[in-house]
Amino acid sequence: MAEERLLRIIKEKGEAAMTVACTDLNVPMFNPAELAFLSDFAAVMTPVAQATNILKAETNVQMGWLLPTVKLLKIKLDRIKLPLKYCKPLVDALQVDIEDRFGPMMEDPELVATAILLPKFRTNWTQEDETIKIGMDYIKQHIEDFSLQSGEVNRSSSSDENDFFSGMRGSKAQDGTKQLDAYLSCSADNMDLLKSFPAVCKMSVRLNTPLPASAACERLFSIAGLVFSQRRARLNDSNFENQLLLRLNKRFLTL
Repeated sequence: MAEERLLRIIKEKGEAAMTVACTDLNVPMFNPAELAFLSDFAAVMTPVAQATNILKAETNVQMGWLLPTVKLLKIKLDRIKLPLKYCKPLVDALQVDIEDRFGPMMEDPELVATAILLPKFRTNWTQEDETIKIGMDYIKQHIEDFSLQSGEVNRSSSSDENDFFSGMRGSKAQDGTKQLDAYLSCSADNMDLLKSFPAVCKMSVRLNTPLPASAACERLFSIAGLVFSQRRARLNDSNFENQLLLRLNKRFLTL
């Protein structure tokens, strides 16, 4: 943020450097009260900006990041509020808006489950047992369906489909509840962990495929507008789609 940058300049180079910059730009120098306000404002808005940037990302973020990020933001705002002198009303307004927008989502079983099904968070992102219970009940209610799907895939890919005892081996793999318990007991927090638990992995992929913010979609439409300009309005669907995909994925192309 610009306010944070100004405060960093003053901290690292002193007020004399800021005075020189203000003189060169022909603008008044900040007085002590204004600097104190900027310090409060930067302290409040820095975690808000960080949370927004996390949720607007296109990579390394899934729907399961939403509730833990919002929960931690609320905790950070509570901690910041006490020493503030000027911006306590701003914190109050932010807390009210966050609660109005995201409060009901904290009780949505599917959204809670998405966070639990990410190794980075599991059940550690909130101390509210009732919230975790809502998500765990949802997972236990649906995970057996994904466990059966995994078992069917494993049996169909087996080279010994006619083995009389293949059902016994499959029944152990189909126990989704045991996979869930083993997943929650692991200490690793990388996404590769999910590969060890097929039913948990399938359910996590299903719930966490959406992104928590619309920023990526907005960027997609923005780039589409650049491709489909007035001078290129006769592009057919296939050509337009190919050009759009190339523009979006050009960072993956190697020379």
